[in-house]
This record gives sequence, C-alpha cells and structure tokens, in this order.
Amino acid sequence: MTDRPQIADAQRIVVKVGSSSLTGRRGLDVERLQSLVGTLAALRSAGKDVVLVSSGAVAAGMPALGMKHRPRDLAGQQAAASVGQGLLIERYDALFARHGLVVGQVLLTVDDLTRQAGYRNALRTFTRLLQLGAIPVVNENDTVATHEIRFGDNDRLAALVAHLVQADALVLLSDVDALYTRHPSDPEAVKLTEVRDVDELDIDTSKIGSRVGTGGMTTKLQAASIATAAGITVVLASFDDNAAAVSGAAVGTLFHPTGKKRSRRLMWLAYASQAKGDLVLDDGAVRAVLERKASLLPAGITAVRGDFLAGEPVRLVDAAGAVIARGIVNYDAVDLPALLGRSTHELVEERGPEFDREVVHRDALIVKLRKRR
Repeated sequence: MTDRPQIADAQRIVVKVGSSSLTGRRGLDVERLQSLVGTLAALRSAGKDVVLVSSGAVAAGMPALGMKHRPRDLAGQQAAASVGQGLLIERYDALFARHGLVVGQVLLTVDDLTRQAGYRNALRTFTRLLQLGAIPVVNENDTVATHEIRFGDNDRLAALVAHLVQADALVLLSDVDALYTRHPSDPEAVKLTEVRDVDELDIDTSKIGSRVGTGGMTTKLQAASIATAAGITVVLASFDDNAAAVSGAAVGTLFHPTGKKRSRRLMWLAYASQAKGDLVLDDGAVRAVLERKASLLPAGITAVRGDFLAGEPVRLVDAAGAVIARGIVNYDAVDLPALLGRSTHELVEERGPEFDREVVHRDALIVKLRKRR
C-alpha cells in the first residue's frame, strides 16, 4: 500500500521537468536524463500512459553556441532553442530506445492550444501517440514563439496538456523538494506536505527560481491551481525524488483536487482560449448565470464589445467590468446590438424561429474559476 494511492493508481500521468533539473555546467546532464527516463520507462512497463513535458532546449543549446548565461533577448533565446531542441530530443530518443520505447516530439505554441482547430489537432496527435505506445515529449516551440504569444514557462503548459489528455495526475519535478511557506533557506520556512486548496494559500513564493529556467514557485502554483480545479491530482517534488514521486510515496507536496473533471471543450474555454470580445450583463443576468447556472439570453445583455463570430469564445462581464464567466457565443458581434434587452419570445415573433436560441448556452459556458490571491 502506498502513501498516496491517487498517484500510484493513476493510469495517465503527465510529468514536467525544468531546465535546472536536466542541465549542468556543460549542458545536458546525461546521468539525470537517464534517471528520469528509467523512471518513466518503468511506468510504461506497468501499463501506464506517460506524457513528458520537458524544458531544457535553451539551456541545452547554450554551450554549443558558446553562451555562458541564458540570453535575455528573444533572438538569442530562439537561436539557443533551435540548436538545443535537437540535442534534447536526440538524447531522449536514444535513452528511451534502450528500454524499447519510442518518443514523439510535440512542440507547441500558445496558438496551438488557444485556437479550437489547433487544440483539436493537438489532441489527435497526443491520442494517436499514446494509442501507439509512444511517449510524447512536449516543449514550448521557443524557436518561433514571441514574447507576446507564448506560455513563458512549461509549468502552465504542463497543466494545460494534463487537461488536454485528461490525465489522472500531474507531477512537477523541480530543484526544490516541496512547497514551503517561505524560501527554503529561511529558518522560519515550513514545509507543506499537503495542500487541500491551492487558492487558499497565503505564502511568499518570491525569490524562488533558477538561473537557467523561466519559471519559479509562483508558476508551479498557477499550474497546480489550473489542474486541481479540474480534478487532477498534482505532486510537486524534487527531481532527485522522481521515482518516489510518480510511485505515490510521500515526497514533496501533494495538491488535492478541488473541482471535478470537466469536458475538454470547457477546459479549453476556461484556460486555453483567447476571448474575442465581451458581453456586458445586467445584474439579473449575472445572478442567473452564477446562481441558477442559466443560459445567457439577449434580454440580459446591455452592451457588446469586440469583433467576434458565432462559435468563438467571449467573456461575460458584469456592469463593473469584472469577468464572471466565459462562453461560446451563438451570434456574430454585428448582429447582437439589435437584439439587446429583448426577450427571446419577442425576437421569435418579430424575426422568426431562427432567433429562438440563447446567446450563450449553459452547456457552452463556464463560470470563472478562482485565481490565487
């Protein structure tokens, strides 16, 4: 019996590893890569599906290009990534091959997950790779990503991928052994072995990061918040404890799920989509959406902002501008102003039966999930 059966019994696991855990002074640390690959190969041998989200492309490319420090400029980062990504996947391919396993490289940009077509394409790729017994190795496509359109770190990417593949567990491997109330070097820091609700935490996550990575403890908590809100158990642990972490041993910090598993469409809508505009709701419509879980009708909308088409994601906001929900709209933006404040019954009588529809149906609407304070 394991200490954490929800991890030990997970059939589909997403494992994320950061740059600082995979690299040394001379680039990729082969021994650490071997340790990780051995752990993941054991999971596959046990019949589990495994997805690896691996940072390290920029860090791997730096030595080959004579870089001693992570470049701050975008062009330098892209150059290092273009060299390092090949080195990284080559190592993974060779190491997994020793265990009789095949890897499939999946490089993603924000556009791949924020556009519905890209999201569906990514899902098809992951689904087929897993069906064929391969291990998807995921990274942000730093070679073409820009400052404006990028995940910025692989923690959030890992949480979104966990949603996409409907994982049972997400394991974040880091250079710290757990979550602490303060920086681990602080004598007053307290190690947290379990977190019931990440959104209720009140801790100092500043000054925790590495010289080669882009994320810190804040991004890991954001990832944990995204995943646990949709029913996915999360473990944050030291890379050195990778085998223990994925087996369900009591290492690192366990984040308990706070929500239920939702459909991929709703999770895309909540976390990955880019809203094309806003629908401003009156107080009655706000209550109907939040309290009665009702669909949004034209009568409850006071204003329309943005340029969107039917079938695209929009924000639902209250009179003060606060986002209360996101949804898939059933009308083009140009058609809505003439319908505002009017009942569906009136519209059907005046314009015909095609207007007997909601602006946003409740099944295509997700109330805004909480954010960490």
